[in-house]
Amino acid sequence: MNMKEQYWRYSLVAIILVLGIILFLKAIPFLGGLLGAATIYILVRKQMLYLTEKKHYRQGLVALLMLCEAILCFLIPISLAVWLLVDKIQYINLDMSALMNEAQHIVDLIQDKTGYNVLNKDNLVSAAAVLPKIGQALMGSISSFAVNVVVLIFVLYFMLIGGRKMEDYIYDILPFNPENKSNVLSEINMIVTSNAIGIPLLAIIQGLVALIGYFVFKTPDPILFGFLTCIATIIPIVGTALVWFPLVLYMALTGDWFNAIGLTIYALVVITNVDNLVRLVLQKKMADIHPLITVFGVVIGLSLFGFMGIIFGPLLISVFLLCVDIFKKEYLDNKKQKTIS
Repeated sequence: MNMKEQYWRYSLVAIILVLGIILFLKAIPFLGGLLGAATIYILVRKQMLYLTEKKHYRQGLVALLMLCEAILCFLIPISLAVWLLVDKIQYINLDMSALMNEAQHIVDLIQDKTGYNVLNKDNLVSAAAVLPKIGQALMGSISSFAVNVVVLIFVLYFMLIGGRKMEDYIYDILPFNPENKSNVLSEINMIVTSNAIGIPLLAIIQGLVALIGYFVFKTPDPILFGFLTCIATIIPIVGTALVWFPLVLYMALTGDWFNAIGLTIYALVVITNVDNLVRLVLQKKMADIHPLITVFGVVIGLSLFGFMGIIFGPLLISVFLLCVDIFKKEYLDNKKQKTIS
């Protein structure tokens, strides 16, 4: 390769990298929709290929059919759940007078024991400043969700239209030999499928188990908090405690100690163990992903990709580890064998 060809090659690589980084930064607000489209495509691709390659139906007709399936099975239930949550939050009714009386009692007790006034002017100003930000974040999240749903539908349609051509193109540009390409694509398919099915299933089961406890121990608005428990299952380590612990604290502050203690025992004994049991069963039935990959993957993924990070966070770590393993086998192990021989 002469100097001019090297210049062309490296210039092209530099242009691709610069433009790729710019496009990625500008696409960050729409990552949820893009990753959601990729997830649904992986889930429905077998149906699509069967209908187009085995039954020889038209690509456009099949794409529309798969899009309707995605809307009915995925987007409408999720959108309905978000709408119900917002509607519930608007009309939530807590006994604020009793809560404030008990809270004031706790504040007075803290001040007597430590001399620290929780309700001083600075703390009240800080608390007041946080409330509008929470409202703005909530409204921003709802707007972002609506935009990403539109992006998801639009991108998914063209991914379905592309179908096999898109897959062949991606297969060709992967920087691996055929065996490693197969391993990487199998890993992606396995993790995305197992997380896309397993995580919602785990959330529903744990939400229903928590809902039973909320009804038994007479929490305020058990259906709302059962739904919030479903959502909280995606957060590793703390998970459902983000919902039931504030509930227990509220019930204790309002003087309902019996139900507060009962819900605490139920949450620690039943809800937590159901989480561990269901995760163990799902890992054996689907992808046997190491718990550390799941925990750190979700933490990293949520910060990078938002809600879709629960799927693509663990995938990111798994593909990284797989690439390290490929590098080890292809270059380090082969180099050792050549040195020994």
